[in-house]
Amino acid sequence: MANRCYPIEELTGFIRAVLTSYGVLEAHAATTAERMIEADLRGMSGHGIFRLPSYARRLEEGGYNLRPDIRLVHETPVSALVDGDNGIGQVVVTHAVATALDKAEQSGIGWVGIRGSNHAGAGGVYASMALPRGLIGVYMAVGNANHMPPWGGVDLLLSTNPIAVAIPAGQEPPLVLDMATTNVSYGRVKVAAERGETMPEGWMVDRDGQPLTDPTRAGEGFLLPIGGYKGYGLNLVIGLLAGVLNDAAFGSATIDFNADYRTATNTGQLMLAVRPDLFRPLEEFTAEVDHRIREIRDSTSMEGMPPIRIPGDQAPQRETRIRSDGVPLAEGTITRLIDLAQRTGVTTHPFA
Repeated sequence: MANRCYPIEELTGFIRAVLTSYGVLEAHAATTAERMIEADLRGMSGHGIFRLPSYARRLEEGGYNLRPDIRLVHETPVSALVDGDNGIGQVVVTHAVATALDKAEQSGIGWVGIRGSNHAGAGGVYASMALPRGLIGVYMAVGNANHMPPWGGVDLLLSTNPIAVAIPAGQEPPLVLDMATTNVSYGRVKVAAERGETMPEGWMVDRDGQPLTDPTRAGEGFLLPIGGYKGYGLNLVIGLLAGVLNDAAFGSATIDFNADYRTATNTGQLMLAVRPDLFRPLEEFTAEVDHRIREIRDSTSMEGMPPIRIPGDQAPQRETRIRSDGVPLAEGTITRLIDLAQRTGVTTHPFA
């Protein structure tokens, strides 16, 4: 069944209304709604309004601190450690990103580690917050449920551990790479299940190493890393930098937020912001980025293959289309949101 589209303003208002119905501060609800809709605008539907029912369940079961004391545990001119005090992830990470960007503007670089956080959605949203200020942004996170074993193993000790990088350009769209270190994020598996879709081979395998293509059986298998053992290595590095370095959860300490809605997840993330003029003038750098993007994009495609693409190059057109046509939602998502509206008593929504 085809998706139905809804105006972003109405979806944003609905998210805010649902969150505040649980006692979330208005400012925190606004920030969370903005980050979630930004994920939808980027086409990262597994991190947009799709997530609202699961966030609501965590709110219902007391899994969030609704009045967190988000604070700097340690700080230097170029670094900080933020403790999110179990606040909503989008709120905690937005606070930390702002700190990193300020430090990068003032000192050239800002590395901010985060602990005591929660699932915060699409990494590209946070890395891209560096772009309006002419900065390079790098975001990493420990995923909130372990869906992958170490390379060659079967014990689920690793998550999707995403990385996102945003690099400013001049006239061209900025390069924004946003990816899990597994072949697919688990959010996309959940979206496929809700849409009744079959997963392509290569996303997941069962414990015997056989392809698993039914997303409703995802619990019987595990995700595969990008690039085989190399992706496993990158996944491990991200876990150590975003998790262990910040005294956040990693490995067997990771809380499965799909199954446990009460225990504080102690999610770890990091944001690195860099001012390009530490190395060369910004205008010179972005002009060279433009040149290299065009060189690569205009290079010859292999026979039968589509034109060469650059990470993030379709984001502006996608955002324009979604702002005009609305956010596409599957019937399963719509049903869950209607049920959530009824449970919370939110009567102003676009799903009637």
